[in-house]
Amino acid sequence: MTRTLHNQVVIVTGGSGGIGSTICRRLAEAGAKIVLTYSRSADTAQAVADSLSGDGHLVIRCPVDDSAAQAQLAQTIRAEYGRLDILVNNAGITRPVPHDDLDGLDDALIDDIFRVNFRGAFASVRVFKDLLAASDGGLVVNISSIAARTGIGSNVAYCASKAAMDSMTRSLARALAPRIRVVSVAPGWVNGEYAQRMPPEIIEEQKAKTPLRRIAEAEDVAEAVYAVAAHLTFTTGSIIEVDGGRPLN
Repeated sequence: MTRTLHNQVVIVTGGSGGIGSTICRRLAEAGAKIVLTYSRSADTAQAVADSLSGDGHLVIRCPVDDSAAQAQLAQTIRAEYGRLDILVNNAGITRPVPHDDLDGLDDALIDDIFRVNFRGAFASVRVFKDLLAASDGGLVVNISSIAARTGIGSNVAYCASKAAMDSMTRSLARALAPRIRVVSVAPGWVNGEYAQRMPPEIIEEQKAKTPLRRIAEAEDVAEAVYAVAAHLTFTTGSIIEVDGGRPLN
């Protein structure tokens, strides 16, 4: 059965990127009003918003590591919509550093990754908590990664930041229940901007090691977010993997 998110208000942080834009489109197709936040490219963000089904969407520059901007966004949402139903913590950063290159993972990069990937996601929940709690079934979806469990990813700090996000998912699911559900959606390799910068042989290797013999598409991640919002309504504190069974090999 197809369930609608008609008139629900959804924030998607980092909504102009490959995964974020696909999540925006999928939830808009289900009837949601999308608040798309971005940190750098206004033109790209606006183009995504212009491509969305329905109306009532909003594009706002709001870096997740800027708590003052987040607080202003909360005020804007109250004034514009009077409600918030779903927060998708999608914004994230990384940079490839071999795991054995300890000097290559310098303090500044570690701090940047945790500031955006963990602190930014937590700050988003903190500032929007009251709006979500006032909704009829508020939901936070954290876009994590199987790197949190496998320890295999673009760099050690990235893996650790996603493990921190999953730990936060469990902690906040307990702390914010029953008014707000909190769930992680954890993809493996996704055929997006990052994967497309990799040598083709690396991607083919990942496909061969994945039981379902492909890597994820952004649409796979978006469908998982939609499923959590529309169908898995008795699920909270869970880590939902979208990886084709990659950790099995």
